[in-house]
Formats: sequence, structure tokens, C-alpha cells
Amino acid sequence: MLPVLALVLGFALGGWLAWTWQANAYGKDLADQAEAYSTDREQAATAVINWQETQQETQQEARRALEDRLQANDETHYKELRDAQTNQARLRDRLATADLRLSVLLSTAASGGSGGVSATAGTCGVVHGAARAELDPAAAQRIVTIAGDGDQGLIALTACQDYIKEVVFTK
Repeated sequence: MLPVLALVLGFALGGWLAWTWQANAYGKDLADQAEAYSTDREQAATAVINWQETQQETQQEARRALEDRLQANDETHYKELRDAQTNQARLRDRLATADLRLSVLLSTAASGGSGGVSATAGTCGVVHGAARAELDPAAAQRIVTIAGDGDQGLIALTACQDYIKEVVFTK
């Protein structure tokens, strides 16, 4: 009976030792697997963060470049507008001081009968052989103002179109 008891005790002790060794080996494998998974996740997260930072830097550079181009366009259009306003003011001043007179070319049908408009012939800038009529200074001022408003509108429209082209079509 002692040999049977020794045999049972040997099997029990051997089983327990095998079980403990296998549990430790399995636990170590699980720990290694968890560490590898954690390292992979950490590397993936770092890669995503780096990619996002690169994307943000690229977008910021593109935004800065766009802002610089828009600023340059604004300056160009503002200069054009300022120059047009200056030219319009000079023209109005020259019309007001009678330094400059506006005239219109009369059609041949109207010039034959004079049509109630006096034809004047000046020496400066007159087309030879064509009848011209001088405009009233107040009417000339109104025409210059209307033309100036039109110029300002065209400059503003060009500025808006350039803005849209830069913002929409450069993405």
C-alpha cells in the first residue's frame, strides 16, 4: 500500500509541477504577446500623430501662402482703385477749370442740319473733316462720375473674381 501511496503522491506532485510550469510558460507567453501588442499600438499611434502634425503643417503653409497671395491681390486692386480715383479726380478738375473740354463726334446726318447743336472746331485732337459738338461742363462732369463709378465697379468685380479663383480653385 505504501508503493501505491508513493505512486499516487508522485503522480500528484508531478502533475502539480507540470501544471505550475505550464501556467508560468503560458503566462509568460501572454505577457510577451500583450507587450508586443502594446508596442504595436504605440507605434501606430505615434505614426498617426506624426502624420496629423505633418498634415497640419502642410495645411498651415498652404493657408499662409493663400493669405499672402490674397494680400498681394488686395494691394494690387487697392492700388488700381486708388489710381483710378486719382485719374478721375484729375479729369474732373481739368473739366472744372475748362482746361479740358469733352466733345462728341456728330453723325453726318446730324452735322448737315446742325440739329440744334453748335459744331466747334478746335486745333487740339480734332478729327479732320468730322463735325464735333462740345458738351456742357456739368454734363461732362456727370459722364466722368458715371465712368469713374463704372471703373470702380469693374475693379471691385475683378478683385472679387481673383479672390474666388484663389480661394476656390487653389484647393
